This record gives sequence, structure tokens and C-alpha cells, in this order.
Amino acid sequence: MKRVFLLTYLLIICALFTAADAQTKKLSMEDAILGQWGKFYPENLSQLSWKGESNLISYVSNNDIMAAEPDEEAKVIFTLSDLNVMLKSAGDKELSRLPRFSWISNDVIQYYNQGNFIQIDLLNKKLVSQLKISNKAENAEFCAVNSSVAYTIENNLYISGADGNEVAVTSDQDKNLVNGQIVSRSEYGISDGIFWGPKGKCLAFYRKDESNVTTFPLLDITTRVGDLKEIKYPMAGMGSETVSLGIYNLKEKSTVWIQPDDFGTDQYLTNITWGPDGKFIYIQVLNRSSDHAKLNKYEAVTGKFVKTLFEEKDDRWVEPSHELIFLKNNTNQFIYQTNNRDGFNHAYLYDTDGKLIKQLTSGDWEITEILGFDKSEKNMFFVSTEVSPIERHAYKLNLKTGKRIRLTTEEGTHAVKPSADGKFIIDNYSSLNVPRKIQVADTKGKVIKELVNAENELADYNLGEISLGTIKSADEKTDLYYRMVKPADFDPNKKYPVVVYVYGGPHAQLVTDNWLGGSRLWEQYMAQNGYLIYVLDNRGSANRGKEFEAIIHRQCGQPEMADQMKGVEFLKSLPYVDVDRIGVHGWSYGGFMTISLITNHPDVFKVAVAGGPVIDWKWYEVMYGERYMDTPEENPEGYAMTSLLAKAKDLKGKLLICQGAIDNTVLWQHSLNFIRECIKNNVQVDYFPYPCAEHNVRGRDRIHLKQKVSNYFDDYLK
Repeated sequence: MKRVFLLTYLLIICALFTAADAQTKKLSMEDAILGQWGKFYPENLSQLSWKGESNLISYVSNNDIMAAEPDEEAKVIFTLSDLNVMLKSAGDKELSRLPRFSWISNDVIQYYNQGNFIQIDLLNKKLVSQLKISNKAENAEFCAVNSSVAYTIENNLYISGADGNEVAVTSDQDKNLVNGQIVSRSEYGISDGIFWGPKGKCLAFYRKDESNVTTFPLLDITTRVGDLKEIKYPMAGMGSETVSLGIYNLKEKSTVWIQPDDFGTDQYLTNITWGPDGKFIYIQVLNRSSDHAKLNKYEAVTGKFVKTLFEEKDDRWVEPSHELIFLKNNTNQFIYQTNNRDGFNHAYLYDTDGKLIKQLTSGDWEITEILGFDKSEKNMFFVSTEVSPIERHAYKLNLKTGKRIRLTTEEGTHAVKPSADGKFIIDNYSSLNVPRKIQVADTKGKVIKELVNAENELADYNLGEISLGTIKSADEKTDLYYRMVKPADFDPNKKYPVVVYVYGGPHAQLVTDNWLGGSRLWEQYMAQNGYLIYVLDNRGSANRGKEFEAIIHRQCGQPEMADQMKGVEFLKSLPYVDVDRIGVHGWSYGGFMTISLITNHPDVFKVAVAGGPVIDWKWYEVMYGERYMDTPEENPEGYAMTSLLAKAKDLKGKLLICQGAIDNTVLWQHSLNFIRECIKNNVQVDYFPYPCAEHNVRGRDRIHLKQKVSNYFDDYLK
């Protein structure tokens, strides 16, 4: 009996020690930076999708392609071994893992690997086609209709067909003429430079003429004597690129050019969309001032202007960023998105003559993504912020009646894929305390099967408590969302140093109701080392409507700072915040905000770390800077007010600036000029360049960066 008692006692003690030890692990910096997307990444299903147009779910597991009906267990339908048998018989190199692929029919997949476009029939386990292109090729776009691929080599555009012959679409010797690449520095929703026509008979492509764009030198230190690489960088108020659209006819081997003259040649061409029959192409033409846009229709064969369907105007800016979505069953109708009508991004149904048929959605919320339609196109699926600005939920909208059904019910952020017939959805979601759940449901709201219920991979780590909340903005009217990470082993009777992490600019939202509240593990690393981390999405940030964002027009940084200081007021009201130890950290626009805050409020912020900071908007690019600030000539007061050069003399606390030395987004010119002003005013400042980094410091170098940041706060704030 004594033995049994002793054994039981020892087991209880061991269990207690195990439980006590279960949440005592600390993150290393490598854990915090690489682990976020590695060992701590919640369980997921690789390449999860619908199998072509069918209602079969497919995903990759252990290099096998799995498939299943929504209510059945998945089975292996294709393996890596199957693929390698085909490749070997074709004389190609075998692969060590299944490549990323896409379904182009119910049984055929396509993938791209080392210059090869390959299609495979999984049902019959045979190689359908193989198309090889130059190993110098970039920006490759495959056309399934004609089994051809278009791509760029340097500044020219080429097409290779099934016969393997390469055709030069352009042959420009002048390097200022760039074909088939992204234009306008990827602003206004531009993410491609090549646009295949729906029947594969024509190919549209961007051409930009950069003759009027100034260059900026970047130093490559890896060569024996150092080389300068000149990049084209159009600065606010200076010469910009001239963009046109070419349409190449594959049969005639000729190109017609569309160069709209709505606003001269200094304008933007965006939302390039082919009409379903390939006869017409649609371009949204935006003036350089970004306050007037026209949706134009052109003949594809001749490039001839047909008509302007409608226009958009706004004294601040117009930002067309969504291609038209044509209905397949009613090809003279399309979905158009804009936030320029009633202040939030909503969907509108138009015909191809420019007649508004109806506004499909409305309300003080944003559509963030249109997912598609059911087979009959009676219903449209979309994701919106209707439930909350920090959540994302999917809806089904009847285009005729306007009836809207919410498809996702659980709190959080949902990524949804509807089946082709619109009867089912795959719902992949997380929330603050839910790492990930993947479910299959019907579009009546019934959950059919749970595919994944991820465990918390951080359960054994001693983490800080994360909370989400709201405060009022500086106008005392608008709710702003914040995320707070309390120190691990939090004691409400202690006072803790605070690091305010900030971005604050357009097109970004940091506070979301998904796993860990949208935070990065570096915040938990700092929490484990005794810091309270605070993040606030101020006015000017994304997904809250046009008025919320447009408050920054001609005065970037000013309303954002006012809101961030309301956040500081909130922090100061908390008994466990040490008001004498408040720091701030941010990158890019956040770097601009960081230096703005520590120089405009030197008695509040003791320490700051700014990465890749904008210092003066006159050195920033035309496409972004002029949209929000107008030109330096049009808005001299705004540029003077927001420039940080004159603020260098006001720096009192400790400031570290980190900068990628070959940054092609926020040029080195910014931070170096700020350093120069500090020297002129005998103000001490710390500086750390990353010699081979561009705008963001990535990979293992990022471990060094974040350790540098953390050490700086340890040295001067803790």
C-alpha cells in the first residue's frame, strides 16, 4: 500500500512539474522571425482547392494529391512517383517534391518549373503537353486556349507556342522602352504586364517609356571594385513614365497601339480587362493628379476608341484598383467596384454601354474580395467587413433580388473558396484564440465536415496576453482598433516599458481578429522580455472607407500622429504603464511615423527605431506620393509641414535608423539626408545600414535586424 501511495504521489508531483513547465519556454529570436512561418505555423492543408469545376476537394499531403467529396474521406489520386515516371519517360529531370500546380480542368493540372510549362492528365496518368521557354524568361503568362506562353526577356516581349518556336513581339533596342512588365510601380491595382485575350488570338501588354524618368544609383558592394546600378525612379513633381497598351495579333503578327489622350500622355492605364468575346478591351484611364478617371472601351483589332462608359471624380483622389468582372451567361454585363460613390468599396452592375443597371451592395462597410458566382450566375460570393472592420466574412448575394446570406458564422477572419456550382464552400479561418479551422459547408450554412482543427503550436511557450479593443480618434468620433500584448508573467502592480509599433499609412491594416490578433512573434519575444507592445490602426489606414483614409490628403503624418497620441493617452491611463519609458518602432511609412512621433513629441517618446523611413515626400515616387500629397509645386505648405529634415534639431531621445542600402522603394537619399541634418545641428543619432538589403530585410538577415532593434530598446528603454 505504501508503494502504491508513493508511486501515486510521485506521479502527481511529476504531473504538476510538467504542467508548470508546459508554459515556461521562451522564444529565441530565430523562433520569433523564422518560426512564425515554420514550426509555429498552424496546421494547414497544402494547395487546398476545388478539383477543377467539380465538387471534389483536393489538396497535397506527403507529396500525394488527395481528393474527396465534401462528406467523404480523401483518397490518393496522384503521387510524386507517378509524376516522376512521366518526367523520366519524357527525358526530363525528376522532382523531389510535387510542384505548385493549378487545375485547368477536372482532371488536368498545370505547373511551371525551371522554364517548363507542363500539363498532366491525372485520370489517365499521362503528360498532355510540355512547353519549354528560355531560362532568361520572366513574367511568364500561359494561355490554355492556344497552348502558348508570353514572357519577357529584359525589356522585350516574346511568345512561344506548342511548336517551341519563339516569336519576338517587340524588339526595342532603347532600354527606356519596357514591354510586358508591370507599370506605375504596381500602384492602382496593377500586378501584371501581360494580358491574353479570351480566345488566345490576341495578346495585350503594357509598354512604358521611361525616357523622362530620372535615375538613381544603387551600389553593389559584392563586386571587386563596387558597381553602380542605375534604376529609374520617378520622383514627385518630376518626369514620369508614359504608358501605352499594345495589342498583338498572333495571326497577323502585328501590333496596334492604344495611347489614350484623355489627359495627355501623363496618365495611368489600369484595370485592363478583355471583353468576353475578345472584340473589345476596357481600360480605366486616370489623370496624373489622380482625381479624374474614365472607363474607356476600345476595339481590340484596330485599337480604336469606342466610348467612355462613365467617369469618376474626387477632389482628393480616385483610386481604380479592380478589373471588371464580366458575367459569363450575360456577356454584356459586368461588375464594377469603387469606393468613390458612397464612401465604401461596393459592387455595381453595369452593361457594356455604360448604363448602371443597379448598385448591388451598400452600407458602411467594404467589399474586400469578390470570390465568384454560382454556375447559373444568380448569386455572387464576396467577402466583406460588414460584421466588423477587423473581421472578414463571406456572403452570398442574389443578383436579382439583392437578398444577402451570410455564409460564415464563427468570429474571426475567413478565407473562403466556393465550388464552381456554388453549392459548397471551403472555409479556412482563424481568430484571436483559434489558430486555424478548415471546414466544408454548404451555402445554406450547414457545416458538412471539418478538415483541420489546428492545435496551438505555441502552447508550451510563456506568452503575453493579447487583447483587442477600441479607443476614440483625435476627432473624438471615430473608433480606432488596437492590439495590446502584455508582458509575459504580467503583474498589474508593476510598471512596464511600452513599445508602440506603428505603420499608419494607406493600404495596411495591422489589427485584425485572426490568430494572435494579426501580430508577429517578435511582439511576443518582446513581451517575454518585459515589454508591453501596443499597435493602433489610425485614420489613414485601410479597410475603413474613403473618408477614414482620405483624412491624410496633402498632410501625410499629421492626423495619423494625432490618433497615435490618443493611443498614448490611453496607455498613460493604465496603472501598469511606465509613462517615462515609452518607445516607438516602425518601418517604411511606419519609419516615417516613428521619426515624426519622436521629433514632434520629444517629451513623450524616449527611444525610437525607424526602418526605411520616408523623410521628405519630394523624394518619393510619383504614383504614391502625388496621390496623397499632390506635387511639391501644388502643395508646398504640406511638403514643408510633413518633411522631417527640419525636425532633426528637435530630436531629444535615442533614435536608431536602419536602412537597406540598395532600397529601391524608399531611396537611401531619405535617411542619409536626415543624418546630415542631425550632424549640422550637432544632434546625436544612431544608424545601421544593411548593405545588400532592398526595402525589406528578409531571410536570416532579418534575425540580425530584429535583434538589433530589440537590443536598442534593451539598452535605452528597459
